[in-house]
Amino acid sequence: MLYLIGLGLGDAADITVKGLRAVKSCSRVYLEDYTSVLTGGKEALEQLYGKQLILADRDLVEQGADEILRGADVEDVGFLVVGDPFGATTHSDLVLRAVNAGIPYKVIHNASIMNAVGCCGLQLYNFGETVSLVFWTETWRPESFYDKICKNRNAGLHTLCLLDIKVKEQSVENMMRGKKIYEAPRFMTVAQASDQLIQIIQRRRGEGEEIGVTEDTVCVGVARLGADDQVIRVATLRQLVSCDLGAPLHSLVVTGRLHPLEVDMLRVNAEPSALQHLRMIDSSTFTS
Repeated sequence: MLYLIGLGLGDAADITVKGLRAVKSCSRVYLEDYTSVLTGGKEALEQLYGKQLILADRDLVEQGADEILRGADVEDVGFLVVGDPFGATTHSDLVLRAVNAGIPYKVIHNASIMNAVGCCGLQLYNFGETVSLVFWTETWRPESFYDKICKNRNAGLHTLCLLDIKVKEQSVENMMRGKKIYEAPRFMTVAQASDQLIQIIQRRRGEGEEIGVTEDTVCVGVARLGADDQVIRVATLRQLVSCDLGAPLHSLVVTGRLHPLEVDMLRVNAEPSALQHLRMIDSSTFTS
């Protein structure tokens, strides 16, 4: 059996009882190590689970799936994913490979950012398409996520923005030279994501485009959801550019049409230091 096991969002203890039982039954256990990270890291998981874990980077999962599936037809193999197993499309590919190889599989679900974001006070059924924001470079500055945010807002829907993670990435120079030298991990912050959005807004406004999101749009920055030190910050997009939400992982929500109950919940769930931002936001912003 191939087990795909969700680990939740906080730390090693967030695994479900069913998931932990599956881990203990496995002869090999892989820890997916590139779509997200968990507080405490590999060592904390190994200590609690009583199993040695094999780190599975992008290359292994996408190009070496056969190695992960090796022997899974005669023994149990585990594949651990931070959040829920189907939070990334590469894991669907792994399931399809298992099916094609005649290997049975079982999915053990857990909390992910896709549902945990509801703790900020916004109702999950009022969210539209989720988007990903990537780090810009000097030569690559995609803006398609902004158009999707505007499409959601035109429909009155909120947008969950998943922020870029760079783990075990190579520079172009090292990649071209075939050197296995990796850059230091980088995790996009809410401040960086807000700054990129504002740059798009200002450029498009300068070109005379109608703007669907502005610097004064109400947004929610969240960090380390599920951890004891999680942070929820409610402010305008302009204000979030200067907000420091601390260590990763961060996500950003751009609000759509806000129900009065959502407004009340935003006030309750905001960090105390964010309440001053809520007072500065004109009430008309919530209903426009």
